Amino acid sequence: MNFFKKNKKIFLIIAFIAFVVLIAYFIWLLFFKSSEPGITPEEGGEEVAGGLPGATTGSPNIIEGGEEGGEGGEEEEGFPNIGPNMTEIKRTDFIAGGSLTKTEQVTDSNTKGLTSTNSGNVQYYNEDDNLFYRINSDGEVEKLSDKNFFNVDEVTWSSAGDKAVLEYPDGRKIMYNFETEKQVTLQSHWHDFSFSPTGDSLVSKSIGLDPENRWLVVSNDDGSNAKAVEQIGENADKVYDVWSPNNQVIALYAKGKDFDRQELYFVGQNDENFYSTTIEGRGFEPKWSKEGDTLLYSVYNSKDDMNPRLWVVGGSPDNIGQGRTDLALKTWASKCSFANNNEIYCAVPNDLPEGAGLFPELADESEDSLYRIDLQNNTKEIIAVPENAHNVSDIVVPENESAIYFTDKTDGSLYKINLK
Repeated sequence: MNFFKKNKKIFLIIAFIAFVVLIAYFIWLLFFKSSEPGITPEEGGEEVAGGLPGATTGSPNIIEGGEEGGEGGEEEEGFPNIGPNMTEIKRTDFIAGGSLTKTEQVTDSNTKGLTSTNSGNVQYYNEDDNLFYRINSDGEVEKLSDKNFFNVDEVTWSSAGDKAVLEYPDGRKIMYNFETEKQVTLQSHWHDFSFSPTGDSLVSKSIGLDPENRWLVVSNDDGSNAKAVEQIGENADKVYDVWSPNNQVIALYAKGKDFDRQELYFVGQNDENFYSTTIEGRGFEPKWSKEGDTLLYSVYNSKDDMNPRLWVVGGSPDNIGQGRTDLALKTWASKCSFANNNEIYCAVPNDLPEGAGLFPELADESEDSLYRIDLQNNTKEIIAVPENAHNVSDIVVPENESAIYFTDKTDGSLYKINLK
């Protein structure tokens, strides 16, 4: 008895260490062990009342992904895993041709809100002088407006680039029209904006304090005539309001099926009963093609070391779930840009640490190479390795496909690589 009393502190310390080791083991088992199936909750178990309505399930003509990213089956021919062979790169090209490529610094200041418009311009916000700029089809940089916009936190553009929703750190939100030079204040409890293809309407999430008062909302671009479309309750983080270019879908809703899969629902303005489709992972990031008939997305799952992986799938009401294809590239959809309806340019990390899908900051030091994906011919190729090593945050390709513009995550500057 005296022995235990004298060594009580030592026993407590040993018990505490054993407890920490046990907890660490269960975390590893749950999130990082990939050799065995993950835990499968009951379908819908993570959802709450007030969610979006269901849709008809349909996934015709599915092409399963490769060994690492799919549920089985073989990777589609035409999209093999490829990567840059740095030992073979011995020159620097001035035009992208699959090798080390001259990278021009367009600005030496922090930029955000990079976009390409349907009129062929590239536009962005300069954080250092608080001005908006555009790069026209001749490659010339000019002010979009003489008005200063101080401390803009987020920028959401219309497809024409003539309007933008500007969000500020204090929660204030405005819609500014660069042609008329007029601005209107939007509701501060509206979040995650997306313009309609014509730019005259907005979809957003109205987040009230009470989960029963949280809705997907459509309004005019000035915030007037707001209409509640769907109640989202506590599912706001699973709803992605991204208005499709064909004007048929205003949002996507990803509902968990099991540890590695979700059911993706397509939401219209008028209570349409669209098909749904299965996506094989978590961390969903979507991006529409130019015509809105194809959805590019990235997800991560336990079979892929919890790393993001690119897929495409039919996304218009008449082809939802069709042609689902694993592109066999490990990157995020946010690091990709459609140059036209069939060509995608993506920045792909040369190396990704395990778990980067769960914790994207793990890839902050990764160096990217640039790829072109041709959906029509089912091919992809590495087109450039940017000189001086860059970690790409945003990327756009103007309509004339003369160059790739991207912002570097490390220094925030805007860069350019010539395609012609």
